[in-house]
Amino acid sequence: MKQYLLQIFAGIILVSCSNDKNKPDAYGTFEATEVMVSSLATGQILKFDVEEGQLLDSGKMVGFIDTTDLWLKRKQAIETRDATGSRKDDITSQIAVQDQNRENVLVEKNRVERLLRDGAATQKQMDDINASLNLIDKQVASLKIQFGGISSQVASITQQIAQLDQSINRSKIINPIKGTVLTKYAEKDEVATYGKPLYKIADLSEITLRAYVSGSQLPLIHLGSTIDVAFDKDENNNTHIQGLVSWISPSAEFTPKTIQTKEERVNLVYAVKVRVKNDGSMKIGMPGEIRFINTINQKP
Repeated sequence: MKQYLLQIFAGIILVSCSNDKNKPDAYGTFEATEVMVSSLATGQILKFDVEEGQLLDSGKMVGFIDTTDLWLKRKQAIETRDATGSRKDDITSQIAVQDQNRENVLVEKNRVERLLRDGAATQKQMDDINASLNLIDKQVASLKIQFGGISSQVASITQQIAQLDQSINRSKIINPIKGTVLTKYAEKDEVATYGKPLYKIADLSEITLRAYVSGSQLPLIHLGSTIDVAFDKDENNNTHIQGLVSWISPSAEFTPKTIQTKEERVNLVYAVKVRVKNDGSMKIGMPGEIRFINTINQKP
């Protein structure tokens, strides 16, 4: 009888050790980097080819917002710029005329200077010629100032056109990353305002398990080390894959609310992120677990 009780006790110890060995070292949930795509313009959504669950490529135009008002403003600005710019040609012609007048007056001045030396001309004639030259110089200076002012106006209008072009480009809804549409917030023909969320997208080809480990477990993992990750396959079995430790929190925090026992709730833990390849089996918010088997010697 005593021998029989010893055998039962030994069996219980073996089962207990086996259960401890199979027990996960940490638990967590899967998450992905989600990108909120918002409207960069205000107006009616004329096209919006986005559906939840759809896989979109990076840089693809998935819709656009009405730009009629912007296009009309741009057309008017171009006409104003052209009309303003045409005044530069007129001023250039006037400057050319004044330059020719100055050449003619200089020729007359040289002639009067010769006559003045021979006593055949008066000083008043020379003073009149110098006054004419000064007037021409002032007129040319005034025309050049006008020319510069028109150039500044043309440059300002050109900048306004560039801003309108940018606004028109922002009316295009461009998908920023390759990923799967998680949630759709708008529909075609609705009115969008600047900053309004249109849809949320995430790259699910690679997903992250965010788990929490205790201070005593922290020496068992290192950045860049591989680690065993498991998630539910069915009611009784798990699927195991290899993950890469991509982040370890530099500071401790209180145990998350998902830890239910009082003993665990009072402990401080460290958050870690384990990045794994996703074949579509893992979903955002799905629970997962990790084991530190064979990771202690995998320092990067």
